Amino acid sequence: MPTDKILNGVERFRGYRQQNRALFDRLATEGQAPQVLWIGCSDSRIVPEVITGAEPGDLFVVRNIANIVPPYGTGQTSPGAAIEYAVRHLHVPQIVLCGHTDCGGIRALGTQLDQSREPHIVSWIEHVRPAVTRVEAAGLPTEAQHLAIVRENVLLQIDNLRSYDPVRAGERDGKLTLHGWVYHIETGEVERYDAATRSWIPLDGGA
Repeated sequence: MPTDKILNGVERFRGYRQQNRALFDRLATEGQAPQVLWIGCSDSRIVPEVITGAEPGDLFVVRNIANIVPPYGTGQTSPGAAIEYAVRHLHVPQIVLCGHTDCGGIRALGTQLDQSREPHIVSWIEHVRPAVTRVEAAGLPTEAQHLAIVRENVLLQIDNLRSYDPVRAGERDGKLTLHGWVYHIETGEVERYDAATRSWIPLDGGA
């Protein structure tokens, strides 16, 4: 059985649902119409609804190790199915791809993983390898490399998003906007990539 904390949380949720019955009744009868597809990491410390203050129905969420979007055609169908559904069927106008500092998936690329014991992890995190290569080529000091890889990985996965037909079509038609974010675990701050200046800047309420 789950921990007492989780079980007690389920009980508390019953009260929360009753207090917000109109919202939940609307979602049950009218269906979902999220405005954002959130693609983020499975890390238990990175909870999109907590970070954004979103309510049920606001976000369509995809989470996996190191917030990866495998390029179209690689055979990794689960992320692609979620992307297609969000864009083609839910018509989300925004996609947020959010990385974070202290990412275990990214740190794992610098360790010697055992292919025989963890074949899925080894295979999956290779999707981050191009970001690592780009940062290493830049010659940054060791202490600056992790954040640089986290940021570069966000941009890499956004490029991978554009390998999917509905994403390209949505951007082309002006119906879809992609956003690259990084959440800093140490401070709780969120930064975004500004394509105009090719720099990372603090996220503010108007971004």
